[in-house]
Amino acid sequence: MNNVKGFTLIELVIVIAILGILAAIAIPKFIDLSSDAMDAAKKGMSGAVKSSHAIAIADLKAFPTVAQLATYVNGENIAAAAGGITVDIDGSAETVPTYTDAACGTVTTATTDTVQCVGTIP
Repeated sequence: MNNVKGFTLIELVIVIAILGILAAIAIPKFIDLSSDAMDAAKKGMSGAVKSSHAIAIADLKAFPTVAQLATYVNGENIAAAAGGITVDIDGSAETVPTYTDAACGTVTTATTDTVQCVGTIP
C-alpha cells in the first residue's frame, strides 16, 4: 500500500491564491489607516491649540501673543512661528495657523502679534 502523505501541487496553489487575494484586500486598508491617523492627529493638535487659546485668554484676561500662546500648549517640540504655532506630529513639522482678527481672515506675521482666532492644520 502506498501511504504518501503531503499536499498536492493544486492544493498549494489554491492556498497561495487565497493568501494573495486576502493581502490585496488588506494592504490598501492599512495604507488608508495611516493617512486617517495623521488627519486625526492634525485635528487633535489643532483642538489642543484652540483649547490653549481659551485658557490663555482666561488666564491673561486679554488675547495672547503667538509667543504667549505657545507656552500654554502642552506637548513636545512646540514653537511660536510667524504664521502660527509649529507642532511636531510624527516627525513632521505642522503649523496651526493663528489670526489677528476674530473672523480668522488675517494671519499673524510675527510672534508678537495678538492672536484672536486659531485655525486648523490643513
